Amino acid sequence: MRRSILIPVCLGTLFLMSQFAAAAPLAEEYLTSGKLEEGAQALQKQLKANPENDEARFGLGVVQFFLSFEHLGSSLNEYGLRTETAFRGLPAPVREMLAQNPNPKTVSYTDIRQMLQTWVEDLKAAEKTLSAVKDPKVKLPLHVGLIKVDLLGNGTPVDARFLLSRTGRPGQQEAAENFVIDFDRGDADWLAGYCNFLCAWGEVLLAIDGQKMFNCTAHLFFEKVETPYPFLMEGPRNFDSLRRFNRPLISDILAFIHLWRFELKEPERMKAALAHLEDMQRHAKSMWKFYLAETDNEREWIPNPQQTGVLEIKVTQEMVDTWLVVLDEAEEVLQGKKLIPFWRGKPGTQGVNLRRVFTEPREIDPFLWFQGTAAAPYLEKGEITDFANPELWTRINRTFGRNRFFTLAFWFN
Repeated sequence: MRRSILIPVCLGTLFLMSQFAAAAPLAEEYLTSGKLEEGAQALQKQLKANPENDEARFGLGVVQFFLSFEHLGSSLNEYGLRTETAFRGLPAPVREMLAQNPNPKTVSYTDIRQMLQTWVEDLKAAEKTLSAVKDPKVKLPLHVGLIKVDLLGNGTPVDARFLLSRTGRPGQQEAAENFVIDFDRGDADWLAGYCNFLCAWGEVLLAIDGQKMFNCTAHLFFEKVETPYPFLMEGPRNFDSLRRFNRPLISDILAFIHLWRFELKEPERMKAALAHLEDMQRHAKSMWKFYLAETDNEREWIPNPQQTGVLEIKVTQEMVDTWLVVLDEAEEVLQGKKLIPFWRGKPGTQGVNLRRVFTEPREIDPFLWFQGTAAAPYLEKGEITDFANPELWTRINRTFGRNRFFTLAFWFN
């Protein structure tokens, strides 16, 4: 009698497990196992067999996004990024996670530029894949707390569950294991927007000439450096020695700050950075079009006013409306139709055309920008952005809560 009951129960359980396995997206298998390279190949093969499969395309974009950081981490590890030796006083669990290459290659400035170039190209590939997702009903459920990424290139992919087991509480670890997000069409735009944001920064870093800063300060960040000043690598370089007034290290830090003045090596990249920022704006608007059209309520990453998100942060219609106003205003600034208020001279008489900073680039000196003289070539008379209007900031603070806007802006993209 017991066997007659047990057999159907087991068969039913196996059937349910097989149904769940079939429903799980292919991307999750590789994301949670940390086998991203294999995952990219498998998803590309799946798309070749079925080009209309937007779930696979979305999954491929996510895998490519994380791969961009794995490739960067692998290169940094190969050249001896000082993740472990820069700070000697770290707790043992943290030191273990930050283990660095014991036998690194010597890094040159050319190597650093190649790392950045590869990172930008990887992000472009992810953005291109994500931008090709068209199905408004696409879903990509993922156990995000179990996604494993080898950020430091030391051959040990880690996930949120592992990190919390070392630094968090048991309850947090369990929450990470069960944290599932049903990513949807709007989220594809969200991630594509962040790819563009990071690409813009990468292009700016490649536009400038950082050779002198590298020669004088790269030894602070890498074990072996190709520099005309080999004596810089002699003596203690760990930042803990600052407590003992390590004069050479203090002078190195001062040199690092002093050298924040960059000639342009490839000025055309500034225009590429602007194009990425404009694409980021396009994705930011597109994602809200899809979010607001949703009628379901399934483990949302960013909910619309009728939904409940996994972060349990209520999104109101007023928040959405105010955010769209912010996006419109930022677009006007990027297009040069509105000016950033100039902080010197008579108020309200002229402003900085931010677009021309990218299309007519010059030497970048943050200290002279702070002073105002670096802004002089871009000063114009014209309409000043509403970001300088106290009424807009009153609305922002009222809608999002004082001191919460920038945190939520990071989430909203």
